[in-house]
Amino acid sequence: MPEALKLNEDRLFSSDPSQRAIARELYALVKDFPILSPHGHTDPQWFADNESFGNATQLFLAPDHYIYRMLYSQGISMDDVGVGSKAGPSPADARTAWKIFAKNQHLFRGTPTSMWMGYVFDQIMGFEVKLSEETADFYFDRIGELLASDAYRPRALFERFNIELLATTELPTDSLEHHQKIKDSGWKGRVVTAYRPDPVIDAEHEDFKSKLKVFGELSGEDVYSWKGYLRAHRNRRDFFMTMGATSTDHGHPTAKTANLSAVDAEALFNRIIRGGFSLDDAELFRAQMLTEMARMSLDDGLTMQIHPGAFRNHNLKVFETYGRDKGCDIPLPTNYVNDLKPLLDAFGNEKDLTVILFTLDETSYARELAPLAGHYPILKLGPSWWFHDLPEGMTRFREQVTETAGFYNTVGFNDDTRAFLSIPARHDVARRIDANFLARLVAEHRLELDDAAQTIKDLTYNLPKAAYKL
Repeated sequence: MPEALKLNEDRLFSSDPSQRAIARELYALVKDFPILSPHGHTDPQWFADNESFGNATQLFLAPDHYIYRMLYSQGISMDDVGVGSKAGPSPADARTAWKIFAKNQHLFRGTPTSMWMGYVFDQIMGFEVKLSEETADFYFDRIGELLASDAYRPRALFERFNIELLATTELPTDSLEHHQKIKDSGWKGRVVTAYRPDPVIDAEHEDFKSKLKVFGELSGEDVYSWKGYLRAHRNRRDFFMTMGATSTDHGHPTAKTANLSAVDAEALFNRIIRGGFSLDDAELFRAQMLTEMARMSLDDGLTMQIHPGAFRNHNLKVFETYGRDKGCDIPLPTNYVNDLKPLLDAFGNEKDLTVILFTLDETSYARELAPLAGHYPILKLGPSWWFHDLPEGMTRFREQVTETAGFYNTVGFNDDTRAFLSIPARHDVARRIDANFLARLVAEHRLELDDAAQTIKDLTYNLPKAAYKL
């Protein structure tokens, strides 16, 4: 007989009864708050076209690298679970792919994926039995029935999830046609973009030359001259703001910044454009451009997000076959104190600039990030994310950051996901972890209950709304 699926109402709360009771009380204050999702990677075309998601494999497996990287680690081909390659869509039969996923549920025990999927299957899909090899066909058919209904189209789910704002992430070379279609449709759902200029800043990116050409065509600027190149960024940033953008997003290998003289910056740019540049030149150019982006944010008001420290596309074979963003990015040690100093020397004391720092290097929380954000007015700390977007990671973040930076130099939670249906699940986990952390402070008489109540409201809603100027 299939095992019953039922989420415990006290999940993620302390086993200590006094702390658990306080956590319940704090969580109840925010569990129904609107969702702000200011940093993510869902597809705007979903909301522009509002078409059915198709089937369970297309919805859950193909876009979610958390799922297929775990399966791949156990020798399961990405082709077999519906992941498309550079050659085209996956040849896998959708039902067969789903059965592979169902058969391997044990691989996700103890992972955040297990929690997120459990929430989706219980709270959103209404299943009463767990997904397993035995129930795979039942799940696949029932999900297909649900997705074929109007209630499970993207816009209906957006509204059901009580999402107040959802930010996608696009490149400067994107036409934003789907955002324009959403804007023209009259639908009241707020889906905005964010400016991610990495491919036209990173000279080592495999598409740098082709993207630069499109960048020039869309901006109408001479992107092969330093001044024209900077004007092109300002031009595209302005256009992104007409589509609702309130932030930029920068995923550089390191946090290194630079503040070269105008002459030296132009000379560096010219070396990049001519080609034949060194690896040091490429790194210095990325560093200079973070400072240039901060300068532009001071002018146009866009909040700046920096998330360094990933060795991207580490698996060469997977990169060559399937392309970028296929679960092969690995965290790296990251330096913030020295690397950010040029940018901070230039703009660190500005009151009208917000720079949100993310990290994949937990060792930097207490040593570097919390002290920096606890001093410089422009700096805020993004939440634990990506590999650390899990109960233990969120708790470690609060424990290591709060005593130095406080709660109010952080920006709440963002889900950073391509998996649309996991958004409410992820925010629910974050709200529970914050409730539990605050409850511990109250139980230890380190925080008054009324202060904890206001703090969890701020962490859930007010801080991200302010940081991202929503």
